[in-house]
Amino acid sequence: MIGLHYDISQGCRGLLEEYSMKSLRFVWPGWWVFLILGLTTLACTWSLVDLGFPAGPSPVPGGNGNPTPVALAEITFTALLPAPLAPGETLVLGVLDEVTGLGLNPTLYPMTAVDAQRYTLKLPLVLNSVIKYRYYRQGGFTALEDTANGNVVRYRLYHVTGPGGVEDRVASWSDTPFGGQTGSLSGTVIDTRTGRPVVNMLVNAGGISTLTDSLGQFLIHGLPVGTHNLVAYAPDGMHSTFQQGAAVAAGLTTNAPISVQSLPTVRVTFIVNTPADTVRGAPVRLAGNLLQLGNTFADLNAGVSTVATRMPTLSPLDDARQAITLTLPVGADVRYKYTLGDGFWNAEHGQDGRFVLRQLIVPASDVTVNDTIYTWASGNSAPILFEVSVPANTPPGENISIQFNPFGWMEPFPMWPLGGNRWVYKLYSPLNMIGSFHYRYCRNDQCGSADDVATSGSQANSRVVTTSVTGQDIKDTVKAWSWWPEAEPGALVAVPINPRKGGFWAGIEFSANYHPSWQGLFPSAIQSAQSLGANTLVLTPTWTATSFNPLTFAPTPGLDPLWGDVVQAVQYGRAQNLSVALYAVPRLFPSTPDFWFRAPRTPEWWETWFSRYRAFALYHADLAQQAGAQTLILGGEAVMPALPGGLLPNGAPAGTPADAEARWRGLLTEVRQRFSGQVLWAHPYRDVLLPAPAFVNQVDAVYLLWSVPLTASAGATVDTMTEAALARMDNELLPFLNAAGKGVVMAIDYPSATGAAWGCVSAGGSGCLDWAALARPFPDTPSALLDLKTQADLYQAVLQAVNQRDWVGGLVSRGYYPPVPLRDKSSSVRGKPAADLLWYWFPRLTGVVR
Repeated sequence: MIGLHYDISQGCRGLLEEYSMKSLRFVWPGWWVFLILGLTTLACTWSLVDLGFPAGPSPVPGGNGNPTPVALAEITFTALLPAPLAPGETLVLGVLDEVTGLGLNPTLYPMTAVDAQRYTLKLPLVLNSVIKYRYYRQGGFTALEDTANGNVVRYRLYHVTGPGGVEDRVASWSDTPFGGQTGSLSGTVIDTRTGRPVVNMLVNAGGISTLTDSLGQFLIHGLPVGTHNLVAYAPDGMHSTFQQGAAVAAGLTTNAPISVQSLPTVRVTFIVNTPADTVRGAPVRLAGNLLQLGNTFADLNAGVSTVATRMPTLSPLDDARQAITLTLPVGADVRYKYTLGDGFWNAEHGQDGRFVLRQLIVPASDVTVNDTIYTWASGNSAPILFEVSVPANTPPGENISIQFNPFGWMEPFPMWPLGGNRWVYKLYSPLNMIGSFHYRYCRNDQCGSADDVATSGSQANSRVVTTSVTGQDIKDTVKAWSWWPEAEPGALVAVPINPRKGGFWAGIEFSANYHPSWQGLFPSAIQSAQSLGANTLVLTPTWTATSFNPLTFAPTPGLDPLWGDVVQAVQYGRAQNLSVALYAVPRLFPSTPDFWFRAPRTPEWWETWFSRYRAFALYHADLAQQAGAQTLILGGEAVMPALPGGLLPNGAPAGTPADAEARWRGLLTEVRQRFSGQVLWAHPYRDVLLPAPAFVNQVDAVYLLWSVPLTASAGATVDTMTEAALARMDNELLPFLNAAGKGVVMAIDYPSATGAAWGCVSAGGSGCLDWAALARPFPDTPSALLDLKTQADLYQAVLQAVNQRDWVGGLVSRGYYPPVPLRDKSSSVRGKPAADLLWYWFPRLTGVVR
């Protein structure tokens, strides 16, 4: 089977090397230049860096509108380089702006050489600030600093508590490999007020960041030998910032306990005067550096970190002002700006035409902050008005979004509704930075998946617009949406359905391919699931293993929902009277098979694996308990090689430790101690149903991941496939369950693609595609052929089989795509004929309709 690959470390670096060899430069009018940077994310990040003079954001201290003295402290930054600079090269320190975009608005400061490999810089910085920065090597080519693991440094952190300094060790550059020795840091973050561990604290050392688990624990690999500045920072600002030096020795792990304090909160009211040309009714948002202000702490499209729909929206007052009151932690360093788009597009600008980035150190008492936006515009380019008419079959309640591409597709954001399937958006800035640029429309911010059919996919030709000194009114029409054709209601065949006793699962399992833009769409997605008659919602929180050696397995911003995101989603489900289960899913890069084939699987590696999986399992047990979920599901295809006697995807022994059974039993005991609800074990069933591990006797039931072929070729009828499903259930599944002594919930996964019925969707040639490759947001696979009827027939066959076997305790539809309904090739049934079947069957199986 052809595997699905996520190349998060080499693809962007390949671009970097390609363009470096060609000495290619993209020069903007004035002093902007594009740098192609390789980052450890699914998308390349582009960086706009001011190389001409030390420009940057225009900081405006927050306050009551009156001039307020700002306390400053002088900080000395010292950089130790891995090798001397070449003749003509210089070293600069970049203070970063995560609200606009880390690579889009840095303030660059040249450093002074102390000797060939030591450089220094003194900067006056606002007291109590948390500074995000990194080092650049400038010359014929501009390079960013890399970690020893070969990943670009996202940023370093420094907490300004008074005059002081920091000494940083640059491991390597983006065009050179690391050649030294490394060690690791580990520790636990504890709240001294409560004595409890702090979850999802951002811990940073040597330019490497990680998040703490529910035990407060963290682990950072690949730090060069020497002393590093260790900083623990709360992404929501709700805990104090910790900072101290930590010594790292070669091949060893240094223990670094961290103590922080939970902070009291105050009410902060932001009142802003908007420019006279602000479009009446257009939402003004507050973009900022905290989670609650739209920051995701991730490298999203084109290197931005904020998502517009996660930002708070101000309310208009009687005059030209708008206001919002937020509860913020005392002492938090809040960087913020006002915007009609996100942190980059349509954000406020200063009189000098530069981005504005305001700063507020939250005081100890309630405060009102009065601000004035000088302008939304930048430079001499006139605003551009985009008007679009969309198809009448656009689902009600959806937003239409616009996405811009000046140097790579950036994050989309909602347009403004006019009614009658017409939407509008007025773009003011930063038009001074761009000449011609591309744009496209999509549904609910899901550009690349739910596109205008004329600009579909990540590589599609898109619409183009050129800036001008005169205003423009661009009128477009979306003739059709990708994967959303006009469709007539399907015909349902009424069959006698045997209602089940209480406790039968009629469930929808959400896709695990989370993106931060999904969060605000969960309420409508959950309502759509409930409208099918579902009584159970299965959420799929993830951790991502971004490296197999050394094993780096932790919650990763941008790829995994954070703690608060999952708690909120559970609350949404409970508010709709749904039972909620958390299915904790490990995401293994570059793919599950490749991860296991390439991992060293030595005794030392297995020790780390079980330690990290234990942290993963307990994290989700604690999360399920706190959020109020009824069920926790562990296991799944990703962990099969780690089971006692585990096998690799090719059937070879995985070399699992001899005490694996005892390890799993001990882990399940710990999970039970932390979570009071039901615990299920996810077990895959494709071509072959492997025996259940012996420790399954410690769980409540089996969550069977059913993707069973029901025919050997095309042309099988529903009744024929029903008989095949019954044969599999009676001859293989029932003996499996009897041996395990457990009941079963069947979780169904069939894509709407030709070949799903016989277990082989074409990958082109003679190969079979990993069905995960058909899920959004991955691009379309042309070799796979759309077949909505096959998916519906497979569901009908399984439903009819389940109807005849009362020992099945539930049926769940897997892969449900939360952002939008699509009639695509994926396993999601949302908006497809298979969903109509569930709408008919679910309420009858549960006895709601008789």
